Amino acid sequence: MLEARAHQHLKALLQREGVARWPHHLTLSRLVARSLRRADHTLVRLAPGTDPSWWISLLVPLALSEAPLALVVTPPLRQRLLQVEWPRLRGVGLELACWEGPGAPPAGRLWLLDHRELVAAWRSGALGERQLVIPEAESLEWALREALEVALEPGHWDQLRRAQPCAEACLLALHERLSRRVLAHPRSPQLLVPLADDDEAPLRHLLQLLEPLPEPWPRWLAAGSGWSSWARVDPSLLQWELLRQPLEPLSELAGLLAGRGAVLIGELATGRAAEGQPASGAALGLEPAVVLDLADPPLADPLPLFAPPGQPLPNSPHFGEHLLEQSRRLVLGQSGLTVVVLDDPGLRLGLASGLAAEFGSRVSHQSTAPESNGVVCCSWSWWLEHQPRLPQPCQVVVGLLPIASLEDPLTAARVAVLRQQGRDWFRELLLPEALNRLQRGVAGLRRSGGRLAVLDGRLRGRSWGRLVFTALEPWVALARLLPGP
Repeated sequence: MLEARAHQHLKALLQREGVARWPHHLTLSRLVARSLRRADHTLVRLAPGTDPSWWISLLVPLALSEAPLALVVTPPLRQRLLQVEWPRLRGVGLELACWEGPGAPPAGRLWLLDHRELVAAWRSGALGERQLVIPEAESLEWALREALEVALEPGHWDQLRRAQPCAEACLLALHERLSRRVLAHPRSPQLLVPLADDDEAPLRHLLQLLEPLPEPWPRWLAAGSGWSSWARVDPSLLQWELLRQPLEPLSELAGLLAGRGAVLIGELATGRAAEGQPASGAALGLEPAVVLDLADPPLADPLPLFAPPGQPLPNSPHFGEHLLEQSRRLVLGQSGLTVVVLDDPGLRLGLASGLAAEFGSRVSHQSTAPESNGVVCCSWSWWLEHQPRLPQPCQVVVGLLPIASLEDPLTAARVAVLRQQGRDWFRELLLPEALNRLQRGVAGLRRSGGRLAVLDGRLRGRSWGRLVFTALEPWVALARLLPGP
């Protein structure tokens, strides 16, 4: 039976390597093997910040299974698979035959896909009855949204005019109208300009009268209700590209998992961060026969948390000064790495500049090669992506909680839908996503014995702050800052 064979091979591999082991290797391997044998749906929730060594527990049953499979990974995970885990398998005599590319592989090959290739294979029918294995389920919605994105660059307008010369004058007039709308909009730090349906309606009506249309115009035209549009501006060239993404990408692919087995694994929200949230992949048709939480062993010591009362709110005129002064105090005397995380670009760059004036070259902005006692100022998305490549920090300083800004066009559009339905958009959408990002962003501190500082006054000044405290449990309050080691 596949479960027994996977158990034996994995146990032999772990004994051969003789390194400190993740405690759930054998459990995960048996569970994945069972799901592949039965071709059912399985959802595995890992603790935020789980060490990536769990990968080998997934790959051993994949290498032994004879079922047609497709493994869906992001580029960083693909690199780890091919450069780290694949040689480990070959070292114990296991061969994982990987097939890459848009065309379906012959029988007996594992099809290695990214999310764009998955969407294309499903739409073309090339997936057939292959079972899907999807790690990183915590970023599944984001990755599918990126995969479904339609981007109209300046060159696409020229291609359309050449393909439809009879409509050249109308297209030029519509492009000029959109350009005035986009370039006259107040510039945001992200250089994104939201576009309403009325802004695009004339272009949409014209395209419906023209055929054939060169790619990607047919996909842009097919993306109707349930999608959001915005422009990304290049101020140096006074050019812009038009982007369109689905608000609910899982719904766009509804039925993807129907009639096929699927294993989803990810660092998904736990505790209060998961309340009221559907299981990842629910809109795809995921009906898990097994749902398992693989948590880390209980910690001996709670997380030291510095979050003094009376801190100003982010919209206070004194917040920038408060952030710089508290960050300076936190960095003083620390011999390890400090990571300061906040998403506001202007505030982050100003803070990095202020800290550099105090601590010199120790301070960097989003650098993956900091000094041993360095200070890295970064956004939440950058930290979550690059966290595994950096040394364990001695402290993480949360300048702003990772609550998505309504200045982001996609976030604003998702919120608008919930508002129209009369729902609590903050507690149903923004807060759970923020708590999950926070849990993942500080998970490494629990293993390294570092401390967490939250300088966002909303933590104690808003009623929902208690949910943040709950998501961070277990923790112990630091009443005052002590000198670093």
